Amino acid sequence: MSTPEGKVKDAVRKLLSQYSGMYLYMPVPSGYGRTSIDFLGCYRGQFFAIETKAEGKKPTLRQVAELENIGRAMGATFVIAGVEDPAIEGLHAWLDNLTETINDNPHIPRDTVNRRTI
Repeated sequence: MSTPEGKVKDAVRKLLSQYSGMYLYMPVPSGYGRTSIDFLGCYRGQFFAIETKAEGKKPTLRQVAELENIGRAMGATFVIAGVEDPAIEGLHAWLDNLTETINDNPHIPRDTVNRRTI
């Protein structure tokens, strides 16, 4: 049986699997080196990070600091606490917006902000 946070991770993985051409990395904490957020990814040239939590739980201070660092670098960040958290719909809407506004055709020249626009 999956843990409460594991169920949230499964829901996020299921959502992310709907988008082809996405780079996704889930760092495995090993006690060595720098730790990170649960999901790191890039979709249509946009970097994002997702921290998952069981319902009612919040990110640790270290996780908040890491999310803030990613945000300062202009990456999108999401905290999803529970499978019913509205933030998962926000993530879905953000990904859909990228699908609709950024063309993934490699033969289209990149614009000035390093994105391929439609």
